[in-house]
Amino acid sequence: MTAEPARPPLRFTTQKSLRDRLVLSTLTGHPIHISQIRPSSSTSPGLAPHEISFLRLLESLTNGSHIEISYTGTTLLYRPGLITGSGTSVTTGGVLRHELPANCTRGVSYFLLPLCLLAPFSKAPFNILFTGPGVITSSTPTTGDVSVDTVRTAILPLYAHFGISNSIELRILRRSNPGPGGKGGAGEVQLVFGHQVRLPKTVHLLNPGRIKRVRGVAYATGVSTGNNARMIESARGVLNPLVGDTYIFSDVGSAGFVEKGSASLRGEKKKLGLGFGLSLVAESSTGTLYSADLASGAEGGELPEDVGTRCVWQLLEGVQAGGAVEMAGVKTVLVLMAMGSEDVGRVVLGRDVAGSEEVVQLARDLRKFGAGGWGLRDADGETANVVISIVGRGVGNVGRKIA
Repeated sequence: MTAEPARPPLRFTTQKSLRDRLVLSTLTGHPIHISQIRPSSSTSPGLAPHEISFLRLLESLTNGSHIEISYTGTTLLYRPGLITGSGTSVTTGGVLRHELPANCTRGVSYFLLPLCLLAPFSKAPFNILFTGPGVITSSTPTTGDVSVDTVRTAILPLYAHFGISNSIELRILRRSNPGPGGKGGAGEVQLVFGHQVRLPKTVHLLNPGRIKRVRGVAYATGVSTGNNARMIESARGVLNPLVGDTYIFSDVGSAGFVEKGSASLRGEKKKLGLGFGLSLVAESSTGTLYSADLASGAEGGELPEDVGTRCVWQLLEGVQAGGAVEMAGVKTVLVLMAMGSEDVGRVVLGRDVAGSEEVVQLARDLRKFGAGGWGLRDADGETANVVISIVGRGVGNVGRKIA
């Protein structure tokens, strides 16, 4: 028998949407070739540390993946393998430990969101512990990553619409804010995703509803606990006249320790990841979730009152944008709809969300990976929202079908 010829890779350029394209490649089995990755950068051309770390994580969670990176790091060839989960990797007690480098500038949600998309299509459960000096659990103002609290309270509940709701847990073992220069944080997070399905259910999310309650978490890491009280008071000052059911929890933790980089100070440690922040989630009468995230900057100098007030304004802007899915979770919903059963699913999105650069680029990438086009029309009786219709591709869970 002759071996089946290798499928030619889909070709892309630049580092934009690199993470999303790697996820789509892994889900559909299409190899990809990405060139011109930061070719004009004189100091750090090619793949960034967080992108290399994500590639290593993909290699650990799949069987048969093939990754080629050019000498300069500006060209990447990725041939995906079967998603096997963390059970087949070198683990301790069934947990895959993944260490993030100290020069990582992205929040740990940069890794959590794509892993949650891959986990339902895995052959075995995901149980991953993120550790090391580069784990940032808060939101990152410079790169726009959401906090782990938002992933847990606003994005993971979206999977229940697709029939994926069992054995899913996201634990924050140690909190951290961005360190000096926005790099590193020394936090610790564990993701447990044990619900694997053959095909996600078809969804029809057409009624955003009206806001009925607001929940949130104010956190302080290695700083005074009074910062939490000040953030909560300023946030409630804006929310109380609007929503009667408002409750914001307070979480205080100590900062992590990392070794000092100097050779003369080897063995000595310093605190990293000090700061505070606020995560808010508004829930509507139909279960629609809107979130907002804000954390103190790495250089400091921000008042807790300003962080609390600005976070509420960010939440209100998200509610004003409308739709049954907010911006933070729209990619998750659209990808699951495109990978689901071969039926038409519908979702209502705000015009600003549907017309954003991220959503438009996702639609183009899905089309290139073989998914069908999207149908768009105005929502009934509304001018601010649009209805997007997506026909599922029926990709499903290959590993589960084989098992």
